[in-house]
Amino acid sequence: MGFDAVIIGAGACGLMCAAQAGLLGKRTLVIEKNSQPGAKILISGGGRCNYTNLNTSAQQFISENEHFCKSAFSQFTVQDTISFFEVYGGIKGKEKTLGQLFPESNKAKDIVKVFTDLCTDINQEIWCNTEVKSIDKNSIGFEIKLVRNGREETIRSPKVVIATGGLPISKMGATDFGLKIARQFGLQITQTAPALVPLTITGKEQQWYEQLSGNSIFCRVSCGEISFEENILFTHWGLSGPAILQISSYWKPGNAIEIDLLPNQHILELIEEERSLNGKKQLLTLLSNLYTRKFAEALMLLLPVEKNLASLSKADLQKTEALIHHFKVKPAGDKGYDKAEVMRGGVSTQELSSKTLEAKKVPGLYFGGECVDVTGWLGGYNFQWAWASGFVIAQGL
Repeated sequence: MGFDAVIIGAGACGLMCAAQAGLLGKRTLVIEKNSQPGAKILISGGGRCNYTNLNTSAQQFISENEHFCKSAFSQFTVQDTISFFEVYGGIKGKEKTLGQLFPESNKAKDIVKVFTDLCTDINQEIWCNTEVKSIDKNSIGFEIKLVRNGREETIRSPKVVIATGGLPISKMGATDFGLKIARQFGLQITQTAPALVPLTITGKEQQWYEQLSGNSIFCRVSCGEISFEENILFTHWGLSGPAILQISSYWKPGNAIEIDLLPNQHILELIEEERSLNGKKQLLTLLSNLYTRKFAEALMLLLPVEKNLASLSKADLQKTEALIHHFKVKPAGDKGYDKAEVMRGGVSTQELSSKTLEAKKVPGLYFGGECVDVTGWLGGYNFQWAWASGFVIAQGL
């Protein structure tokens, strides 16, 4: 069929790869199992699509090789992403908190439309409802067996790009296809796990969290040396919210996390100030001014909240300080791939060229996006990796 490359997966990486290859005069075929391209883009950010982050650097990514992503980010920067969507889709970015950039329209479908329109204009083909069954390599190139609209076909291509994403979210067609192909060709896989995922609490503590379901608090959440300051959300099954999703990428089963429930003030200083003004005020009243009444009342099981400030003993103050600033949580687990935003781990960076993302052992085979062991923080970072890796691969096709 005269394709320079076949790209498997019409997600962020695959679509960018096809677009950039087409702009270089190359012809690609994108194969997508779903009925439309960009399925995960369309649901990202609640359908608003936080498509990059102004603060992107290697520091916001988890990988066995922390330097691996630097080459891609130097070749395709955040400014390149912004310019691409402005030039080819008329999309202007709107910055929200922490450097997050959204389309002004707040519509993820506008991001996908940029690619579908551009691919049509530059003669790149996208086949939806098409599932790849096998990929084999011979002296000529790659042989790809697939089922398209219920019919079996075989196509050949000198180069293949695996941009099939990770294991989250199975109901949207996510599979371990990329990992299987990597293993088939003898490439190492860095251990995978759900990332940016809510954490669960079980046992006797679960009821305490259940009663607080829906309460959101700005906190500092820490696991080891890493910490994030954002909101946490209490749920029926444990903890969620941006700070919890962020820390989940670093958390491992059996570990505890620590939560500072008042990161920008000190509870003992507040108590001392209030006590000098009105020693008869209850601790519960003070805490109700800092948090929701429901959360303050839930602390009755843990703190002497019904005492007035003047009668708090040294032991009471120590207990209050420890709970407010060093609240320990030992999650039972996480909500798994169906609730995770991304996958941690993937095709080992040792197996790929950081400059081209081509497999060192298999010339002509490329891996990009989420199936590679490069996992970003919440807030548009994973999209920037997808765009950059798609761009980099396109240069070598």
